[in-house]
Amino acid sequence: MNPPRLEMRRASKIYQSNGQKLEALHEVSLTFEPGTITALVGRSGCGKTTLLNLAGAMDFPTSGEVLIGGHATSSLGEDELTALRRRRIGFVFQFFQLLPALTVLENVELPLLLAGTAEARETARERLQWVELGDKADSFPYQLSGGQMQRVAIARALVHQPEILIADEPTGNLDNASGDQVLALLRDAAGRFGATVLMATHSAEAAAIAGTHVKMRDGRICAVEQA
Repeated sequence: MNPPRLEMRRASKIYQSNGQKLEALHEVSLTFEPGTITALVGRSGCGKTTLLNLAGAMDFPTSGEVLIGGHATSSLGEDELTALRRRRIGFVFQFFQLLPALTVLENVELPLLLAGTAEARETARERLQWVELGDKADSFPYQLSGGQMQRVAIARALVHQPEILIADEPTGNLDNASGDQVLALLRDAAGRFGATVLMATHSAEAAAIAGTHVKMRDGRICAVEQA
């Protein structure tokens, strides 16, 4: 039997600040399967971003474990972690994080180049067509609207067909129409590409696309609800 794609086992995260301990996450246990969308909901400071950072192997638990494909992220070396992030995880951020000196196509292509993937440019063009921005390949980020930039960011996040897609407030800076387009792409990421989508959001509309809602407060899970 295959292990869960992503699993958290009593994962806690404690930060040190001015000699004080701050527990940002307390003994979180969750399992995430392929082709599912999970929404993390709660007030700012409740631990959503910390949970995303642990799930994306950008940070590690102080205690407990985060396992991707059955392997604890904290047990991996730097080379293994780099390979994991480049090949198995995609990231979408509220503020897009596109590189301004690169064209749209070059931004989407970059993860494939870093991973040494063949036919990177052709694959990047296919992803741009998927987000309906093939005609913007030679444009620069500053020439796009916010909604277009986020769609480019989603194309980049999925260009290498990652198993896990981490989305932090993906509609937070968008108008309703652009937000709806982005949410449709996230649904497609789970349905078409089989990605495990983990999304932090303040938006009820964004959370509505998720099959599982994880409600958080003060670093703890207070409810897990199935839509």
